[in-house]
Amino acid sequence: MPWWIYALISAVAATGTALFAKVGVEAVPSNVATAARTAVVLAFTLGIVFVRGEQRAVLDVAPRSWAFLGLSGMLTGVSWLAYFRALQLAPASKVAPIDKLSLALTIVLAGLVLGEHISPRLAAGVALIVAGTLLTLAS
Repeated sequence: MPWWIYALISAVAATGTALFAKVGVEAVPSNVATAARTAVVLAFTLGIVFVRGEQRAVLDVAPRSWAFLGLSGMLTGVSWLAYFRALQLAPASKVAPIDKLSLALTIVLAGLVLGEHISPRLAAGVALIVAGTLLTLAS
C-alpha cells in the first residue's frame, strides 16, 4: 500500500481514539486511563510484531535509533497523559482541534529542524489549520 493509505488509516483511527477516549475516561482517573490505553497499544503492537516475525529485528536497532525512539515514546506518554486529562475537563470537540495543532507544529519544526522544504502553499495550509482551530474554539 502507498504511504498515504496508511496516513488515511491513521487519521480515521485517531478519530475513533478521540471519541472512545472521551467516553472511556469519564469515570476513570486520566492517568489510569492512559496506562490502560498504553497497555492495549503495547499488547496490540507486540502481537503484530510477532505475527509478522519481526521480533528478531530488535537486535539490529542502532543505539541512536533506540535513543530517538525512547524520546519519542516519552513525548507520546506526555501527550497522552495531557490529552486524557484535557478530555476529562472539556468536550472532545474542543480538545481534539487543539491536539491536532500538532500537525501545524510538526510541519513548522520539520522545516526548521529537519530541513524539509516548506513551500508558500504549505505555509498557507499551516496558517489555515491554525485559523481553523481558532474558529472551532470560538464556537
